[in-house]
Amino acid sequence: MDAIMAARELGKAIQADPRYKDYVAAKAANDADEGLQELISVFSGKRQLLAAEMQKPEDEQDAEKIRLMNKDMQDAYGDVMKNVNMANFAVVKNALDMLLNEVNMIISMSCEGENPATCDPHAAHGCGGSCATCGGCG
Repeated sequence: MDAIMAARELGKAIQADPRYKDYVAAKAANDADEGLQELISVFSGKRQLLAAEMQKPEDEQDAEKIRLMNKDMQDAYGDVMKNVNMANFAVVKNALDMLLNEVNMIISMSCEGENPATCDPHAAHGCGGSCATCGGCG
């Protein structure tokens, strides 16, 4: 089996993983949640207004207006993240990202000469197993 065929098999294995299936289900729930879509739309509108204000020449910018717009945007983001579907999506997306980071580390370590069957992506970066204090894999 060549590397491209192995990558395709890896893609199938990832799609069979429960973390991927949870991600797909959470994404579908987000897409179907009309309330969430409205919250995202409100957030996006506030972000665009803030960006437009910040793109003005510095001497035309109103610092207080920017501060208030930024707070409004942050509040809208908070509303998005309080949505139960979005909160679940964030959790399952993080789990999928961790899986993909681990896969990428194994590939990278293998390309650096490590044994793909035994290399430990966690040990490579002093991983203690807890993601609470982690700056990220890789």
